Order: sequence, then C-alpha cells, then structure tokens
Amino acid sequence: MRKAMVVYGGWHGHEPEKFAAFYKRWLVEDGFDVRMETSTAAFADPEIAGYSLIVPLMTMSRIEKPEAANLCAAVRGGVGLAGHHGGMCDAFRDAVEYQFMCGGQWVAHPGGIIDYRVDVTKPDDPVMQGVAGFAYRSEQYFMHVDPGIEVLATTTFVADHAPWTKGIVMPVVWKKRYGAGRVFYSSLGHNAHEYDDVPQAATILRRGLNWAAR
Repeated sequence: MRKAMVVYGGWHGHEPEKFAAFYKRWLVEDGFDVRMETSTAAFADPEIAGYSLIVPLMTMSRIEKPEAANLCAAVRGGVGLAGHHGGMCDAFRDAVEYQFMCGGQWVAHPGGIIDYRVDVTKPDDPVMQGVAGFAYRSEQYFMHVDPGIEVLATTTFVADHAPWTKGIVMPVVWKKRYGAGRVFYSSLGHNAHEYDDVPQAATILRRGLNWAAR
C-alpha cells in the first residue's frame, strides 16, 4: 500500500484541521496508508524517502534547515509533493530551497475575499479532464512563480483592488518536476467550505494528489 503523510498546522485562519480531514478522507478512499503529523519535525524523518506522497499544510510556519533539506531530498528522490493555497505555497517564507521545489510563493491577494474566474488552460490533462472554467469566491492569489511550471489553470486580474495588476494572467493550478519527484499545486481553498461550494476545486486537488504520488 502506498504511504502518504499530511503535515498540518500553522496559521489557523486557513483552517488546517478541516483541510487535513479532507486530505485524509480522500487519500484513504484512494488506497493510501495515511500518516498525520502536526509538527515540521516529521519532515526530518529519514523514512519519508520511501513514501509515495507528502502534503504540507503549514501556512506561515517555520521549518528548520535539516527538516527542509530532508524533505527536498525526498522529493528529488521521487516522493510526490502536493498541496493547496497558503498551506503549501506560503508555508515557509524563509526557506528558499522549499520554494524552489514548490514552484511558487504567495505575495498578495488584492481585495481579500473576492469574486473571480478560474480558466482551464489544459482541458486534456488528466487532472483537468471534464472541468470547465468556473466562477470562484476566495482570495485571488498573486504569486511569484517558476517559469518552468506546467500551468493547468489561470486567473486574470482586474483593476478593482490593485490597478497595476490589471490584465495580468496568473497561474492557479500547476504541476512540475523536482528531480525525480512530481509536484502539484492549486491556489484554491482559503476556507474549507469552498470545496463543498465549488466541487471543481476539490476534484482538481484530489486528482492532483494522485498525479503527484509515486
């Protein structure tokens, strides 16, 4: 049986316990043995090199250098990495190797919770098949991104909240490689109810977990 680890905590505004419950249920239903942890110390465990998937859910947390080094080495060796929103791509602001692995870092969400649109750019990708563009209400993430990511969905900024961003097309969902490991990310999901309100967001993330997993 494939083994996955979900490490959750960090800023409570992103409801890590609720999202961790989503992850655990999906992964168990999809045939994983799931390990749940609440400390970044779990990333330093040498055993994670043999796992199929690691899910970080640690918004605005700190990671020690040996923990980050072991995590990055595991993914370079073939372990999958997947996650969403600030739980993954605003987890460790001072860990640049971690950000290099993820493919992007949050820097702003102009206007806070707003209405915006998600546009599917690769409808034939297995993660996106059958998912059309959709309206979404949440934080519209403005991110600094790796130009090498494979973008699966985007959003376009308007002038309402930060006029200088008008017309900028920003990746929302992507995948990439980091060494031998697969990395998947979706910026959707500030609050857990969004996955019930907009099932496409949940479908994309669940498929992304399975794509990333070794």
